[in-house]
Amino acid sequence: MSMWTSLEPASATVDPGASTHVRLRLRNTGDIVDEYRFEPVGGVAPWTTVEPQRLRLYPGTTGTVELTFAPPRTPDAAAGPNPYAVRITSTEHPEATTVPEGNLTITPFTEVRAELVPPTVKGRFRGRPRLAIDNLGNTKLTASVSGSDNGDHLSYDIHPSNIQIEPGRAAFVKATLRPRQIIWFGSKEQRPYSLAVQRSGTKALPVEGTYVQRGFLPRWLATFLGVFMALALTFVMLWLAYKPQVRSSATEKLQEAGVSTLPPSPSASLPLPQPSIPPQAPTQEAAPSPTEKPAGGGGGGGGSEKKKETKAPEETAATAVTRLAADDPGVRHICYRAYETGEGWQKPVCDGAMAGTVGQNRPIKSLNLAVSGTKGMNGNEFVHEKEWLNPWTGVADGVDLYLGSTKAEDPYMLAFGVNVTEGGICQNAHVHDQAWLGLQCNTPPKYILGGTFDQSLWLEAVKFTV
Repeated sequence: MSMWTSLEPASATVDPGASTHVRLRLRNTGDIVDEYRFEPVGGVAPWTTVEPQRLRLYPGTTGTVELTFAPPRTPDAAAGPNPYAVRITSTEHPEATTVPEGNLTITPFTEVRAELVPPTVKGRFRGRPRLAIDNLGNTKLTASVSGSDNGDHLSYDIHPSNIQIEPGRAAFVKATLRPRQIIWFGSKEQRPYSLAVQRSGTKALPVEGTYVQRGFLPRWLATFLGVFMALALTFVMLWLAYKPQVRSSATEKLQEAGVSTLPPSPSASLPLPQPSIPPQAPTQEAAPSPTEKPAGGGGGGGGSEKKKETKAPEETAATAVTRLAADDPGVRHICYRAYETGEGWQKPVCDGAMAGTVGQNRPIKSLNLAVSGTKGMNGNEFVHEKEWLNPWTGVADGVDLYLGSTKAEDPYMLAFGVNVTEGGICQNAHVHDQAWLGLQCNTPPKYILGGTFDQSLWLEAVKFTV
């Protein structure tokens, strides 16, 4: 191919969210008229445009095309030098191509987003919120996390207190809040607090939350105990003041008659008769009464014995997803079932079907989930009048994951968080006195949150797909 190319300049710098231009000059050094096509290649090709995309040149003439680089302000635009190239194809000689190369430097930018999950926690002795931190910049984020509040009412245990997050990733920081003074009696009090994400050389990013501290004993119980003690003390004082004087009239009559009331001396008492012991008869086995049936049973007695009933094994979400994966291999599946208050476990359903009930006032207390084709899943639950119950629980494909509790004294579920190891997961939740909250999807390592943190809106039904 007979051509000459030049990039002006060969190296350029651009800010994410902005654009820059590079000029590509091309000369036809051949002896025939030729037309050239331009195609950007390399890692920055999705953000590169060429104008014009075709150029027709006579022999010995020079043309110019303009390359425009516009990287987005997202973590995909990695900071630092990024090589680029333009493939030039001749119409007259399509078998031969020229690829001039250059260098585009993308400047770094930092963008951090933090959110408390949940924003309000309740407890008598501690609260356990989680701080979700997303690195939306194009460089690694290094920061520390600390807690504070007005009045120094709380102490903070944060783990980890220092984090490093890659671009486009998220991290969770666990925090334990403990009140410095316990409320023994009285109503609950709200303690506003703040968890701050501090990066070196920049202003801290505060995230506001509320810790609702409950009293150890309710106020009505203190009032009841006070009234009860006052009534008990009054009763004792009245009983002591009006205690009746009881005296036996028979004793008074005997004294008037001159009869002694002292007990007789031992010498004057008559000898007591000793009980006679009858001779011991030889022991004999008691014969069965006519109404008793022999243990072994005679002829025809075997019909009265009850046959043992064999109980079928419980069908869980793992049982259903394993059977579904065997019938439909190579496809991702998720099966699940709900434990309803007053009803127990429902039968498992799969791939978008509804588990639970709508409008029948039956809160969900527990969820049982299992997946296939996603390399496992993780989950956690948020329950009524409490908080996130346990750390994140992870299971492999075909293994049951249980969220919540089926014990009668344990609370029902308000919300849940789940994710899968590979691929994506979607959920839709229905809460009390509300409609379906809408389909939400996410891909690992991010999670999806279903339900609400409103204590009056419990979970009634769910749908899942992967």
